[in-house]
Amino acid sequence: MKPTFLQTLISKRNSTLRRWIINNFLVIFVILVGLLLSGAILLRSYYYDSARQYVNSRMNTVAGLLSRSYSDARDNYSTEVRNTVVNWTEAGRIELIAVGQGNAVITSSGFAPGYDLNTKDLRDALAGQTGYGYFTGKLPSGENVVAVSLRLPENSGGFEAMRMMSSLSDIDRQVDGIILAMIIVSACIMILIAASGGYFVRSIVVPVKSLAVMAGRYAKGDFSVRIAKKTDDEIGELCDVINKMAEDLQTADSIKNEFISSVSHELRTPLTAIKGWSETIESFPDDRETITKGMHVIRIETERLSQMVEELLDFSRMQNGKFSLQPAKMDILAELGEAVLIYTERARQEGKTITYEEPDMLPFIVGDKNRLRQVFINIIDNAVKYTDPGGEISVVAGMADDKTIEIDVTDTGVGIAPADLPRIKTKFFKPNHTRRGSGIGLAVADEIITMHGGTVDIKSELGKGTTVTVKLPIIYLTK
Repeated sequence: MKPTFLQTLISKRNSTLRRWIINNFLVIFVILVGLLLSGAILLRSYYYDSARQYVNSRMNTVAGLLSRSYSDARDNYSTEVRNTVVNWTEAGRIELIAVGQGNAVITSSGFAPGYDLNTKDLRDALAGQTGYGYFTGKLPSGENVVAVSLRLPENSGGFEAMRMMSSLSDIDRQVDGIILAMIIVSACIMILIAASGGYFVRSIVVPVKSLAVMAGRYAKGDFSVRIAKKTDDEIGELCDVINKMAEDLQTADSIKNEFISSVSHELRTPLTAIKGWSETIESFPDDRETITKGMHVIRIETERLSQMVEELLDFSRMQNGKFSLQPAKMDILAELGEAVLIYTERARQEGKTITYEEPDMLPFIVGDKNRLRQVFINIIDNAVKYTDPGGEISVVAGMADDKTIEIDVTDTGVGIAPADLPRIKTKFFKPNHTRRGSGIGLAVADEIITMHGGTVDIKSELGKGTTVTVKLPIIYLTK
């Protein structure tokens, strides 16, 4: 037979329910058992003490009556003892015995005791200074009784003591009934605790087990499933967090796959061109024009490969925390002008125009000129990529204020959708998959500018173009 969910949980050595049973349920059980035993002992002791006190009070009454008789008519004292026993009104509850020479001379029940009267209470009464003796225990028959003995004065007509004995059977039955009721109540409490505790633990374990199953699927790369949120408590919040994590992982996995596909395509395109033109040159070793054209293409495509590999290396360094700058005093216009010059001819060949508004002079800054040139190349390259033939790219440099240099690169390209704009600087993200690029150039550029204490802001309108604004402080202090 297939085990139930509860049996499965309990059978697991480190299951939550098993730990709850050991750490909580058993502790509560031990406490209840302890309280039950203590309560039973105290209850029985209370009732037994009450019975002894009652018998003792009746003996005191008898002692008072006999004491007066002894003082008033000592000659008739033995007769008074006999009359007291014979006329004892509580014979049904308490047996009264007149003892002489260790034997029962007369009893209120009319029957001789079926046991030896050499009991503790009688011995204590005859030998003690107070003249009283007490006994609570079992008779040879097994019946629980409480007994009180009183020593009589000397010369009491053959009587030496009076003894009262009361059965505790009714009290035992009453106490046993109360204890049974306490056991039943305790059992009900334990059942209630077990049921409520098991339900509570199950309400936690079942969702957590579902989370574990889902986490296992996520670990295997399946990010399509989501966890059903059934409560608004901490478990529900955890479901929301894990679902958000799965969504982010799914997005990241999708971006990663797109990145791999894009990089593979980007690498294959120049490699195909290089291979094709190298084979062409090899086939026409004497054609100078073909060789010149082929070597030009090989050089351009090699530069593209080099730039892509450098971006990937820079990104890897950033991820590993090994990306660093080599700051020095520099002329930012020189690096910006070189980047514009690199792409002016390429843009012209693609039917696009680059205009550059260069100021006469800008203040020097402290920065890494190679990294900043890389930033300008990435931004201008994106502008050229996303601008259709016939479009324009403008580069404007100037002062945003007396402490900040501002460089604007504006294109008339395809633009960026409002939904994509917040993620445009995210690694691997490409808003337009029809254009070449790895999707990490802008992320690298943003990181470099941030390390220089500057900012990269992007404004765009879908179908009309994009403006990328780079702001750099004039004074950059390395840390």
